[in-house]
Amino acid sequence: MKRKTIQAVATHAILLITLALVAFPMYYAFVMATHTHQDAYAFPPILSPGRELWNNLKEAWSRVNMETLLKNSLIIAVVVSIGKIIFSILAAFAFTHFRFRGSWFLFPLCMVTQMMPLPVRVIPLYRMMASWGWLNTYRALTIPYFASTTGIILFRQFYLTVPQELADAARVDGTTALQYLWHVLLPLSWTNIAALLVIEFVYMWNEYLWPNIATTAADMRVAQIGLRMLYTSERGAAEWNIIMAGLLIIMLPPLVVLILFRKQFAEGIAMQTTK
Repeated sequence: MKRKTIQAVATHAILLITLALVAFPMYYAFVMATHTHQDAYAFPPILSPGRELWNNLKEAWSRVNMETLLKNSLIIAVVVSIGKIIFSILAAFAFTHFRFRGSWFLFPLCMVTQMMPLPVRVIPLYRMMASWGWLNTYRALTIPYFASTTGIILFRQFYLTVPQELADAARVDGTTALQYLWHVLLPLSWTNIAALLVIEFVYMWNEYLWPNIATTAADMRVAQIGLRMLYTSERGAAEWNIIMAGLLIIMLPPLVVLILFRKQFAEGIAMQTTK
């Protein structure tokens, strides 16, 4: 019993230390956002909160037109998340419930092409968007992301666990393939849908490279570009108190999504790791 107690204490101590190490950068960012420009450069660093948080938030909000940036990021993240979920469900359903010529080759081909990093595809993708006249539009910032390797694998692995007898019974009752998907598989997939929604929303919210390339108009910029714009300062030195205030604003939407879907997200990831 004593040995188990020591092990439990050691485990909790390690977890607390790890939590402190992970949480400290976020705490320091918050502290930095509460101080003046001079205090942000104080040495040794000030680790207690100041009184300038509201002023810094207002300055960050107005300096880069944060309202437009957040609106664009929200539209892009929501549209891409929904689009990826729809396309992933349909693709996974096709790969698991239909037998067609070349399916054995198409699935790994789909995986390989989507696993190519964006920098490898950015030049042909940019030329394609430019030839279609899609630059500085939501279409260029959303449609290229609809295909999702992560989503296809997530739903395909789940559909493979659904008993084939369920599909056979639905077929005997005269249910079409789409009706089976809509009335049977989708109600069983809500946990996976929520998990993919959180993953893709956070991913798209943090996307910087492609929005920076595909947009030049100020009214089409996204939040991550706005954060980069806060580095520009008339003082010469970066105003870290304003930058960190902007970071707090930009972090809020994905944090809210994660909190709202935390249970479904954890269950969806747990289901995949136990299969």
